[in-house]
Amino acid sequence: MSERSGASGPEVIDRARALRERCGAYRQAGRKVGFVPTLGALHAGHMSLLAAARARGADALVLSIFVNPLQFGPSEDFGKYPRTFESDLALCSEHGVDLVYAPDREQMYPPGFSTHVEVAGITERFEGAARPTHFRGVTTVVAKLLHAVGPAVVCFGSKDYQQWCAIDRMARDLDLPVEIVRCPTAREPDGLALSSRNRYLAPEQRARAGAIIAGLRAADAAYRAGERGTAALEALARAPIAASFDAIDYVSLADAENLAPCGERAERCVVLLVAARLGPTRLLDNAVLGQDAL
Repeated sequence: MSERSGASGPEVIDRARALRERCGAYRQAGRKVGFVPTLGALHAGHMSLLAAARARGADALVLSIFVNPLQFGPSEDFGKYPRTFESDLALCSEHGVDLVYAPDREQMYPPGFSTHVEVAGITERFEGAARPTHFRGVTTVVAKLLHAVGPAVVCFGSKDYQQWCAIDRMARDLDLPVEIVRCPTAREPDGLALSSRNRYLAPEQRARAGAIIAGLRAADAAYRAGERGTAALEALARAPIAASFDAIDYVSLADAENLAPCGERAERCVVLLVAARLGPTRLLDNAVLGQDAL
C-alpha cells in the first residue's frame, strides 16, 4: 500500500515523504493542519481530539495509525493489541479526516535504524519506572511523525498525562514547529476513561473499573474544599481503588508541570496519577486537582 483513497473517505498513505508532501500542500493552499497520532483501535476519545484540532482552526485533519513496537516492553501486549484498520477508516470517514498515515514497521524503522529520542526527568517516575523503555519508544516515534507532518496543531488526550508531558517537553526542547495541545480525557458515561484496553475487561472487571474515577473524584472534592495534605489526598483516592482492583502500581500526586514529587503539601498545581490492574489489564487515569472536570 503506497497510497489509496475512497470516494468519500480519507486518503491513505504509508510513506513519510508522501505525508510531508501532502501536509505541505495543505499549508500552501492556506489550510491549517491538525494532527492526531494514534495506535489505531479508534474510539470516541480519538474523535474528540479531531474535534479539538478543528476547534483550534485546523481544516486539514491528519491521523496516523501505527502500533509502535518500540513502546511495548517484552512482556506487554504488542502482539494482541487490537488492530481494527477497516473500522478505523470508517470512523475517520465519518469525522472528516482528510489523510490517514499508516506505515508498516519497516517504513517507520528501516533496517539499521539506531536513533532514539529520550526526555530526561519527566519520564523517570511512574510509567517510566514501571516500563523502562516505554517513553523512549513514544518520543522516538512521535518525533518522526512530527518531523514529517511539519507545522500543525497536534492533539493528545489527558488519559496518558505523563506521555503528554514528555511530548510537550520534547517539542519545546527541540524547537519543533507544532502546537501541542492537552485535551480533556474522554470518558464513558460512568466516568471510566476511554481506552482501547477497556475491551479486554470481562463484565465483572468492567463493573469494578469505576473505582478509579470514584477515587479521583474523592480526592478532587477534598482538594476543592481546601485539603492540601499529600498523604490525605492520596489516601482518599487509593481507598476505593484498593477495594476493587487486583493490584495498584501507583496512586500518587506530582507537580503538574514536571511530575516532580510535591512534598507533604500540595500547594502548587498538582496532578493525581493512577495505574492499577484488573487481571492482566492495566488501566491509567489522572486528574489535575481543582481544574479537570470529573
